[in-house]
Amino acid sequence: MKTAFVGKGGSGKTTLAALLSRHLAQRGSPLLAVDADINQHLAAALGAPEDEAVMLPALGDQLPAIKEYLRGTNPRISSAAAMVKTTPPGTGSRLITITGDNPIYDAAVREVGGVRLAVTGPFATEDLGVACYHSKVGAVELLLNHLVDGPGEYAVVDMTAGADSFASGLFTRFDATFLVCEPTVRSVGVYRQYVGYAREFGVRVHVVGNKVDDDSDVDFLREHVGDDLLTWFRRSAYVKAAERGVARPLAELEPANAAALDRLRTALDGCVQDWARYTAQAVEFHLRNAQAWGNAKTGEDLGAQIDPTFVLGPQALEPFGKEVRNVP
Repeated sequence: MKTAFVGKGGSGKTTLAALLSRHLAQRGSPLLAVDADINQHLAAALGAPEDEAVMLPALGDQLPAIKEYLRGTNPRISSAAAMVKTTPPGTGSRLITITGDNPIYDAAVREVGGVRLAVTGPFATEDLGVACYHSKVGAVELLLNHLVDGPGEYAVVDMTAGADSFASGLFTRFDATFLVCEPTVRSVGVYRQYVGYAREFGVRVHVVGNKVDDDSDVDFLREHVGDDLLTWFRRSAYVKAAERGVARPLAELEPANAAALDRLRTALDGCVQDWARYTAQAVEFHLRNAQAWGNAKTGEDLGAQIDPTFVLGPQALEPFGKEVRNVP
């Protein structure tokens, strides 16, 4: 299952993304965590020292190689340079799995705190005024467009704050989205903005309360988000330490907060993957981006990259054999 953590800046989404990732990894679940936030803090939340966290290889730096690999022998894509962040797979494209071997993972995935992690990469000084951060996050969107995950497998993505992900189709690339919400008016405002966009596309949004002190906080969240409230995390010394980059053993997490982690996993496991809709949404946003800027940028009709007979999913792995399978 693919999940994203979103929410207001400072709500604790990175901390909770790290906690869920560690929870799943400790259970032995196949897992890939991705830091797609412009502020790269997931590695530190997983326990990496700050000097090591900034040295992790960046997916954004690998974008040309990622395009070349995923393109494969797809005859509808003239070159890797003609691929954009929304380019969907088709016959001949290379697909990836959560734990399968491929050069993308070799170059950009490292184990941090027992979790396999890929990072988009920071917004560098040389990017200021000349580049859009979405050009870096495009590597994540391409990966998710070509990812086939099976039952009991997880991709956990820490997204950029607020509703910034709506600048592309990235917000539709998940089976469930966890919106981290503090019991505050500002945080609830981000929730309303997010679900206002997401519901139009059938995106599953679960609200996860955070920094809850007492029952009045829970009542506030229920009043403003209703049945979208899935669970909540209470304030604790453990979570406070995690937000300061100290990853203590999960066994020290308070029982109520540990139960909240279980509810997140249960919600994910209860999702039914709709591969046909997932593929159709990828096509829709690819056409939108092609018409808005992609055709002009590449000098090609990017709509021609769409394979009308292709549907992403487990069945699409069959022609590719062991190259994309989760095999020893």
